[in-house]
Amino acid sequence: MFVDSVELTVSSGKGGAGCVSFWTEKFVVKGGPDGGDGGRGGSVYFIVDNNTDTLSALRGRNHIKAENGKPGEGRKKYGRKGKDTTIIVPPGTTVIDAETGEEIFDLLEEGEKVLFLEGGKGGLGNMHFKSASNQRPTYAQPGLPGITKQIRLEMKMIADVGLVGYPNVGKSTLISTLSNARPQVADYEFTTLTPKLGVVHVGDFDSFMMADIPGIIEGASDGRGLGLEFLRHIERTKTLLLLIDAANYREMRYQYESLLVELERYSEELSKRKFGVAITKTDTLDVEEVNRLTEKFLSDIGLSTNKILNKFKANPEYSTYGFEKDFGVKLPQNEPLFVIPISSVTHFNTEALRYVLNDYVKAVKEEEQEEAR
Repeated sequence: MFVDSVELTVSSGKGGAGCVSFWTEKFVVKGGPDGGDGGRGGSVYFIVDNNTDTLSALRGRNHIKAENGKPGEGRKKYGRKGKDTTIIVPPGTTVIDAETGEEIFDLLEEGEKVLFLEGGKGGLGNMHFKSASNQRPTYAQPGLPGITKQIRLEMKMIADVGLVGYPNVGKSTLISTLSNARPQVADYEFTTLTPKLGVVHVGDFDSFMMADIPGIIEGASDGRGLGLEFLRHIERTKTLLLLIDAANYREMRYQYESLLVELERYSEELSKRKFGVAITKTDTLDVEEVNRLTEKFLSDIGLSTNKILNKFKANPEYSTYGFEKDFGVKLPQNEPLFVIPISSVTHFNTEALRYVLNDYVKAVKEEEQEEAR
């Protein structure tokens, strides 16, 4: 079962109470106070594990609580510390305060361990309160309470390229063609009900991660369909690939513009991502129709066809349009990096798409490294 969001109540352990005790031993008349301290309550940690890919293990666990500290004992014995609790989450999990909506942690790195809630401190035993004026203290401190938080965990997939498009435009077929992912493929809408990740290999040494999410429809940013629930999975992707169905009853320009609108309405930051366009299902149309629709689409969105993407080998019967961009200059928000007709069934231009996406993924990573310096 795929679960990408859960709400939990999480509590650290209460500290153990200090002990009130007096040393009584044969032949020792004035043993004095010897009550030990209580143990600290257990803490709550988050650990990121690559072997975990969903939050389903946390589903149904309404309250996760660390162990309380044990109380102190006589003879100056300290109480045992409560056992810590670790919550194992997949990379890309965000911890959000359910009451305020504030983001607490963004857990990305494999093996990352962060302290979330510290356990309550144990109380002091009565041996600490002995003084010249009070040689028989009859009180000790109670342990401090633990901390309780209402939180929401959201998993956002970490991928280099995110596929965005209407239902049944060929996203699952494309990711199964380019990568090792094997999603369900069928001739009806909303075949994909859960996001899928696939590794796309380019040559022997290069690869990048591609994410396929359920189809987006008009009003997805308002909660229609499945788009709102899964749009979060492409929030981390640095490059988007918009899939436009050439054989769909929706006009290509309408598909393109409505997808951009939904992205912008969902997240202004997401709408500024660099993106390319792949025109899918070209195998269902003849060559002339594909070229005519491509040129009309480019004209409709205000792009010229004078720059041909010819660095990749493609079927000469088709026109492959591309638009090289200088990554040193801020890109216009609504202008694609490239436009390329493809067919995942016949593998037309899929290799070209593989290499051009890899080029842009590497360029984005180089940009980030430069900014980090």
